[in-house]
Amino acid sequence: MKADEELDVVSFVTLQDGDDLIVSFAIADEEPGEIVSLILLRTPKYEALLPADEHGVSVSHESLTEDDDRDRLRRLKMTESVVTIETTRTRYDLDVSGVDRRELLGARRILKKMNFDQCFTLEVG
Repeated sequence: MKADEELDVVSFVTLQDGDDLIVSFAIADEEPGEIVSLILLRTPKYEALLPADEHGVSVSHESLTEDDDRDRLRRLKMTESVVTIETTRTRYDLDVSGVDRRELLGARRILKKMNFDQCFTLEVG
């Protein structure tokens, strides 16, 4: 993120803790009332069936086109008001100051489960 750019504002976070581990950030879109999703997904149960280079947390952004080469999470830094996500392709800086604290605590818990093998750097503070 460049110094003159603003953070993407997150409206809420959706979580899933089952066979799929999902943390999805709902980002306010330029159109009022619209959102785009930034999704972190890992399925440890089936990962052993995949080639090693496909292990880890996949990252997808609803407004970006997907191709065959998956974007992978490399680093995530979480503070009370900002989440910085660095992937193999890009970086996202998210303003989570308006998100319910319980949602952020739940996200932190799932992120720790996603990182059972330290496949990415997780900084929480």
